[in-house]
Amino acid sequence: MMQLETNLEYSLLMGLTGVSVSKHLLDEHFTLLWANDFYYDLIKYSKEEYETLFHNRPDLYYKEHQDLWNVLAGKVYETIENKAEGYELVTQMPVKGGLRWIKLTSTFTDQLQDGIPMSYTVMTDVEDIMQARLEQTIAYENLPGFIAKHKIRKDGSFTLIEANDKYKHFADVDEGSFSSFTPFSRLDEKSRKILDGHVPLMQKGESVHFVIRSGSCCGNDIWLQLNGECIGWEGEEPVYLIVYIDITDITEQRELQKKLEERSVQLKEALITAEKANQAKSDFLARMSHDIRTPMNAIVGMTAIAGAHIDDKERVLDCLNKITGASKLLLSLINEVLDMSKIESGRLNLSDDELNIGELLQDLIVMMQPEIKSKRHKLDIHVMGIQHENVIGDTQRIKQVLMNILSNAVKYTPDGGRILISIDEHPSQDGIGNYEFVFEDNGRGMEPEFLEKIFLPFERADDRLIKGIQGTGLGMSISHKIIQLMGGEIKVESEYGKGTRFTVKMPLRLQERVAAETMKIQGLSVLVVDDDQVACQGTCHCLEEIGINSEWVCSGQEAIAIAVAKKRQKMDDEHFIVIMDLKMPDMNGIETTRLLRKEIGPDIPIIILSAYDIEEYEAEAREAGANGFISKPLFKSKLLQVLKKFTEEEDLKSKASPKKLSAADYTGKRILLVEDNELNREIAVEIIGSTGVSIDTAVNGLEAVNIVSRSAEGYYQMILMDIQMPVMDGYESTRRIRTLSRSDVADMPIVAMTANAFSEDVANAVEAGMNYHLAKPIDIATLMMVLDKYL
Repeated sequence: MMQLETNLEYSLLMGLTGVSVSKHLLDEHFTLLWANDFYYDLIKYSKEEYETLFHNRPDLYYKEHQDLWNVLAGKVYETIENKAEGYELVTQMPVKGGLRWIKLTSTFTDQLQDGIPMSYTVMTDVEDIMQARLEQTIAYENLPGFIAKHKIRKDGSFTLIEANDKYKHFADVDEGSFSSFTPFSRLDEKSRKILDGHVPLMQKGESVHFVIRSGSCCGNDIWLQLNGECIGWEGEEPVYLIVYIDITDITEQRELQKKLEERSVQLKEALITAEKANQAKSDFLARMSHDIRTPMNAIVGMTAIAGAHIDDKERVLDCLNKITGASKLLLSLINEVLDMSKIESGRLNLSDDELNIGELLQDLIVMMQPEIKSKRHKLDIHVMGIQHENVIGDTQRIKQVLMNILSNAVKYTPDGGRILISIDEHPSQDGIGNYEFVFEDNGRGMEPEFLEKIFLPFERADDRLIKGIQGTGLGMSISHKIIQLMGGEIKVESEYGKGTRFTVKMPLRLQERVAAETMKIQGLSVLVVDDDQVACQGTCHCLEEIGINSEWVCSGQEAIAIAVAKKRQKMDDEHFIVIMDLKMPDMNGIETTRLLRKEIGPDIPIIILSAYDIEEYEAEAREAGANGFISKPLFKSKLLQVLKKFTEEEDLKSKASPKKLSAADYTGKRILLVEDNELNREIAVEIIGSTGVSIDTAVNGLEAVNIVSRSAEGYYQMILMDIQMPVMDGYESTRRIRTLSRSDVADMPIVAMTANAFSEDVANAVEAGMNYHLAKPIDIATLMMVLDKYL
């Protein structure tokens, strides 16, 4: 009876509170043990409905609102984990017909039922309060301008307390950094003074209205009208609500309009430029033949010469060397055309090759010989102060730059013109040689307006006199980019109708010093005969550096006069060798040689020096008494080789003996060559077979897979794999070979040997499981390096 009375009193007390009160088990369901009438009034379900529908399980009650249940359950578990006495939570709760905002205040007890603790929860309806707050927030966020609540410190500084989203975006601040944010930090000096003048008024709590100019997070300045009202105090420091209205005046708007109009004009000009560029690209294929035909002519011509002198080994080897140089240049030009997107986007990579500047320039001149000859140009070459011939750089790119400039000089100079190439080396620093190449011509020159865009792609001078001259319009743009990547400089000077001068400065890393060759020459001297005084001085300088005395004259008459004088006076200091320029006015080198022979006899060697192909003059020169030939540009190493030939009486025929394709010996090794093109297979077998390696062949990727799968393990030491083949390409073939059930295929070297030569092709080869990528046409030196690496 006493317990019943106690429960009745408890229920009466809970009913008199006027709020929802409920009692729950802290189990996985938060089972409802008891609730007063206000609980059921709040959720709008009767007690019978709640028990029938949800079995006193809040988790079932929240079944259609899992997100709200997760919030509530998370709060309960957090309270239990923290061993707290209870929690408060404002959240939405499902009620019959919708959702309602409530405030839950829960207290955990030590009471147990079946060993499970219990809690009491008071739920207060806060729907009206939350709606009012939401409406206030919406109004706050939608007021015109930026709104912020600031506290004004005693020292006159401002602290940001609260702000709407517009202000936060304007000031680039978030709520987490309010305390560290400094308001009004983007004011100019004048606006700062205006603000400082109003601070004393605000410290008194007075209303303020003023205009300032402030920077925004976007970097632009705007004019703001500030309206501030004191809404409270924190101690002696006032709290202000300030509304910022953007009133950027009409003058600045007009200025913006003006800028927009200027921008519109710029965009139109850019569109016109783009259209011109597109037209230039459309014309590109029609104008590119010249650059490609130059090395092609050299290849065709040298092939014909070699065929006509098939029994002259020295001549054939010389032709083959020139064909090789032309082929490499032709390959670089083809890559230039095919790799246009890379060039335009600036994705050019430079390689580090060991190269000789003298040999590089000689290759360049050999390439241009047919055209120089056909246009009857006079070519002079000055070599000055070259201390280091052997350097490290991108051979093909350097040759490409110099070829572009020389080719332009030749084709844009009217017939019978003069072209001068000067090469100089400035003092080196930290192992870097500073080289300067100057190309001068007395050709058509360029008009000033074209000079400003000469390094833009696809640009050609709008000159009716050169309309018939073919060109890609890419050469100078690419040259400019290459020199920039090298850390060098290229500049052009030109006067229309008088000629052009290109100056290229490029830093090149020096190769390690090699001890200079010495020659056993004591007290001997060389006579240099050349109508170009600078060339004479350059040659004599080279001779002095290798320890040989020299003197020079600028005409054949002077050379003969010196020889006659020495003969009459019976001087003992006769010249050891005469170096004679081929092309000289009045009396050329051949005629001078013929007359010299009458004076000095047959014992003193006479070497013919020329910047031109000696081919057509060779027979006449030998008949006149010439002993040998040397080509310009004349570098110290080349001069040393020629002189050494005569001082040590080397066998000239040994120089013309055929070269082996490779000195390597891989006898006992076996490779599989996968190539669908019969001619390419023949070339590869010939070159690779020179190393003694055994070669099996397959004509497609599937055949390669079958051959490897049928072979004994360890039978092949390497696979050379083409990519584009019928039946199965090289990528798929490589993948299948790598997955064969054999122990040798995982580490077997597979090398791509393909015409797919772009950077993405290299990446695809690696991704397919290949070890290396060789681009066609195959560079023999690189091929031998790869064979050496894997065999």
